[in-house]
Amino acid sequence: MKRKKRLPIFLLIIIFFILWTLWGNLTVGVTNYSVESSRIPESFDKFKIAVISDLHNAEFGKDNSDIVKKVKRENPDIIAITGDFVDSNKTDIDLAVSLAKQLVEIAPCYYVMGNHEVWLFNRYEELQQKLIDVGVIVLRNEVVKITRNYETIQIAGLDDPDYSNPDIYYHENILDKHIKEMNLTDDYCILLSHRPETFSVYVENNIDLVLAGHAHGGQFRIPFVGGFYAPNQGRWPKYDAGKFTENLTTMIVSRGIGNSIIPIRINNRPEILIVELVCDK
Repeated sequence: MKRKKRLPIFLLIIIFFILWTLWGNLTVGVTNYSVESSRIPESFDKFKIAVISDLHNAEFGKDNSDIVKKVKRENPDIIAITGDFVDSNKTDIDLAVSLAKQLVEIAPCYYVMGNHEVWLFNRYEELQQKLIDVGVIVLRNEVVKITRNYETIQIAGLDDPDYSNPDIYYHENILDKHIKEMNLTDDYCILLSHRPETFSVYVENNIDLVLAGHAHGGQFRIPFVGGFYAPNQGRWPKYDAGKFTENLTTMIVSRGIGNSIIPIRINNRPEILIVELVCDK
């Protein structure tokens, strides 16, 4: 009798898990963060940034209409695309560019490459030019400034370190060199970088805010524990998703939207980030 009673409960748990996993793979959500700092100019109080990371040529709705609708609803001031917009194993440049074209109509878009763009080899130049043609601002170890009421913030963007050397032993030195060569000013700085695992480099360079991806939320997330595995971090990654702060530097890591080698996520819904700056003076 006890076994007969347990069986329906067990089946309900299995059904719930299957439905939860399907929902968590076939829909994309919005996650909100606020970043408070006395260094944020008053003119940029409530400044909103939408972050699109690790799309990997995924499609949510026809021509990614679900993503476009959700970003538009948030009414961001700028949109940051932090790498792996395409997937080197199933490359569809036109699909990525079509989404970028729609996002540019919502707000100015700033883009940095990820490792999958590096792995496109010669096709990366094609992707970059098409993004520029639809109005995306491509940042390749460059910094631009946004000014409001005579107050300024910096938007800086790093090439993925694989572009210079695929050996992870050199990645921190590569990124450190590129940051120093950008000659950043003392204005509040938002750095777009695909890589969260090099957080120490951003801290050492006193970057105010870093927006990153790459870790895919650890792919399989265990409640109260975190992600199981992330590229370049291995099992139980430290920087899998969410908000991290050390000294004067805050980093927000997106769980991303698409998948690459592993085609399924568990307890790890794809996400669009909305990051709001708060002037704390």
